[in-house]
Amino acid sequence: MSNWIEQIPDAARKYLEQNRLDEVECVIGDLPGIARGKAVPAAKWEKQQFFHLPNSIFFQTITGDWGEAAEDGFTEPDMILRPDLETATAAPWAADGTLQVIHDAFDQKGRPIGFSPRNVLKRVVDLYRKEGWEPIVAPEMEFYLVARNTDPAKAIEPMMGRTGRPAAARQAYSMTAVDEYGPVIDDIYEFAEIQGIEIDGITQEGGAGQLEINLRHGDPVKLADQVFYFKRLIREAALKHNCFATFMAKPIEGEPGSAMHVHHSVVDKNGKNIFAGPQGGETDAFFNFIGGLQEHMPSVIAVIAPYVNSYRRYVRNHAAPINLEWGRDNRTTGIRIPISKPEGRRVENRLAGMDCNPYLCIAASLACGYLGMKNEIWPDKRFTGDAYEAEDAIPAGLNAALDLFDGAKEMHDVLGPDFARVYSIVKRTEYDEFLQVISPWEREHLLLNV
Repeated sequence: MSNWIEQIPDAARKYLEQNRLDEVECVIGDLPGIARGKAVPAAKWEKQQFFHLPNSIFFQTITGDWGEAAEDGFTEPDMILRPDLETATAAPWAADGTLQVIHDAFDQKGRPIGFSPRNVLKRVVDLYRKEGWEPIVAPEMEFYLVARNTDPAKAIEPMMGRTGRPAAARQAYSMTAVDEYGPVIDDIYEFAEIQGIEIDGITQEGGAGQLEINLRHGDPVKLADQVFYFKRLIREAALKHNCFATFMAKPIEGEPGSAMHVHHSVVDKNGKNIFAGPQGGETDAFFNFIGGLQEHMPSVIAVIAPYVNSYRRYVRNHAAPINLEWGRDNRTTGIRIPISKPEGRRVENRLAGMDCNPYLCIAASLACGYLGMKNEIWPDKRFTGDAYEAEDAIPAGLNAALDLFDGAKEMHDVLGPDFARVYSIVKRTEYDEFLQVISPWEREHLLLNV
């Protein structure tokens, strides 16, 4: 691969100036967002144009089982995985010089694999570009730092802070609370700087040991890449300090869940925000985007809330929306319009959980807005007041959400029919696996009482 160093980002080149390259991790995100791939010695990497993995990695459930999604029998044909050199970044926690590079998946005829999550997002972004639109997103990531949990039968507990006391709950925006796990945050900042990822801010959230990291707005694929990398970065920083980082939607009973709020705007070919008119007023495109979210979000809840645990986050009056209302600067609505100047006008989708695959979450949210603008869908009247008093508007569990997803043929055309088919099969397989597990609640309340 000639001149590859010239094609990688500045941060990766700077890292290589200070570290001898020993290994390159060739990675791709599967349906849950787990990094799959191969570690390749540096000398081999320089000669490598692509590598192979079986397409079955996209049929695998979060437990390691397999969905019956192969159309021509389970023969596991190889895909061709090609590097996107713009994604090259350091793995600063590695003992030896290591780069990570995200790859794109193609079949043996060179066609993009339709059920590869990064390809799904690229497909949606391309639909925007065909209309002369450029989507812009900014994710907000919530997660917990928790005590090491090596026994799944034990409840998850908050991590121990530097004071020797467990991280305190209900201390939102407290700087003292952030200081409790300062060493972990210091490493998050350091790793992010080495990787060339720009953090917009870190705050304490309402849960015990719960933090939020905001990223700078930008291209949807690049931001999804950053979230994909960031999850690993945060886990590594936590492990360095003898705790775990978890992105479960609801890891601790009685504490708030963790969301991935996504802010959206759309600019034209001249870089002008199409949500703002010539005099700064709100445009039809702005309202149509909101209308698309209201109309189509129920059908993609299974994508942005992908596990049985995801639905434990949707609790009335508990910092998670359970509605599709929209409001201005109103954090009880599922769709929030933050305070901004006209050129920064954006729409915040507050429904997604942090357990989502970032590529699929951003693709699904943008797809809803796209259909709203294409079909000129007008939203309901703006909600004022406490939207927890509004009617629930999202499915109550994964099985019901998948039923809505399976029936959303217009959405399948946007995300890709092949993706929709495979995703449904894999998620229903996971749900069937969950039903085979007997929970502590069942043993406590049913064993001797029914």
